[in-house]
Amino acid sequence: MTSQHEHSVRITKGRITLEGILRLPADPNGVVVFAHGSGSGRLSPRNNFVARHLQRDGLATLLLDLLTEEEADDRRKVFDIDLLADRLLLAKDWLEAEPRTQNLGIGYFGASTGAGAALQAVAREPSNIKAVVSRGGRPDLAESYLPSVTAPTLLIVGGHDEPVIEMNQAAYDLLTCEKKLIIVPGATHLFEEPGTLEQVAEHAGRWFQRYLQ
Repeated sequence: MTSQHEHSVRITKGRITLEGILRLPADPNGVVVFAHGSGSGRLSPRNNFVARHLQRDGLATLLLDLLTEEEADDRRKVFDIDLLADRLLLAKDWLEAEPRTQNLGIGYFGASTGAGAALQAVAREPSNIKAVVSRGGRPDLAESYLPSVTAPTLLIVGGHDEPVIEMNQAAYDLLTCEKKLIIVPGATHLFEEPGTLEQVAEHAGRWFQRYLQ
């Protein structure tokens, strides 16, 4: 296990304060920001599982609540992709100003609605974003932005997640960047089946290692 340091962080702009967890392995070779879906946050067990795998690969991770506590109770905010993308860009600005991470290339890992937010964010502000990974994502929610995405993008979908497979195949066709679509056999939307989340973590790790170095 790579030695690492964990820091609780607060990212503030105006009256908005976002709570996050920054984990830094020794001499990281990039930093991955997690965009959670459907009201999930920095304590998401699935995203923390993937984050631990990335940390072993020598990547720093930032798990972040994209919504405040009050906002998370509002279902409209959970699906407000413009707002979620704004919050990711706020995190990007913070990482670029933070001494511990300012020299690192950045990746986005988006799950569910968070994947739509990640793809919109990278289309709007591509500088220093080296790669995007979507897990069971809704890239269709960023449809108008997809042709503008320049960062290499990996879409991972469960083999039993039929409607989301179709959404991802349509999004894949709209992407003009370097791209890959991986369907994990036997997995449903949340990758709860034995061994399937491990496959997500391994695919994501290889993608980020390749482009964040």
